[in-house]
Amino acid sequence: MLFKYNLNGWTGQPCCNSLQYITNVLINTFQNHKQYCAKVLGTCYVLFSSNLLFTALGLAMLGLGLWGLLSKESFSQEKLGSLGTDPMLLFVFLGLVLTLLCVTGCVGAVRENYCLLRIFSVVLLALVAAQVLAAIVAYGLQGRIADFLRTGMLTAMVRYQDDLDMRFITDEIQTGLQCCGADNYRDWQINSYFNCSAPGVQSCSVPASCCVDPLENGTVWNSQCGFGALQLDEFSAQSVIFLGGCLGSISRWIQQHSGLISTVVVVLLGECIAVKAI
Repeated sequence: MLFKYNLNGWTGQPCCNSLQYITNVLINTFQNHKQYCAKVLGTCYVLFSSNLLFTALGLAMLGLGLWGLLSKESFSQEKLGSLGTDPMLLFVFLGLVLTLLCVTGCVGAVRENYCLLRIFSVVLLALVAAQVLAAIVAYGLQGRIADFLRTGMLTAMVRYQDDLDMRFITDEIQTGLQCCGADNYRDWQINSYFNCSAPGVQSCSVPASCCVDPLENGTVWNSQCGFGALQLDEFSAQSVIFLGGCLGSISRWIQQHSGLISTVVVVLLGECIAVKAI
């Protein structure tokens, strides 16, 4: 028991005020610690959930790149020498980097490892800065970027039969965006095999990836579904192939998904702020 002391000596009265003060300090400390733990746990939960989502995205990109390499048999002995120039390696690299980064964030959030979280935060800030810089540059150079895309698309169309990578990318774009050619389907006249003056069986044709229904309600891809399409007028051709060019489709895709792109940037910034808050 605690006692007070005054000028007359020990009074023998319990020091109730001191006990109450100590009790209040302990209660306040416990409540503050409880609130801090709840804040940290909530932040870690948000970090873990968002990183888990981006990990799945990274694995999807990695899988797409590996699927592209395997589908073209890029690991075969005769093609192994040119593997370094395969554009599918870009998907593999980006998917691997994104997966490793997000796994670092997940582990750091679960284990509350501040070193991993700081590394994650620095890399994330660099990625956000690169995205913002790329958006500014793209906005300022819209005309040049459009010309660059058109030149690249036309080059891929010219080399369609001679370069498997160009063929793969062109087919994926035309199939995914349901388009044909750069500006319209008649751009395929630029290809020496599909040109109407060509002597082969592919004369006046377009690739099967331009076809509205390349399977023709079956299960086997009909590689000849676009044969003779350039001889048709637009009314007749629209039931067989896509008439619109891919440049317009790419522009519309970016406009339609601008909200998603902005959301990704906001989420990345939010993760950076969350890491700083821990």
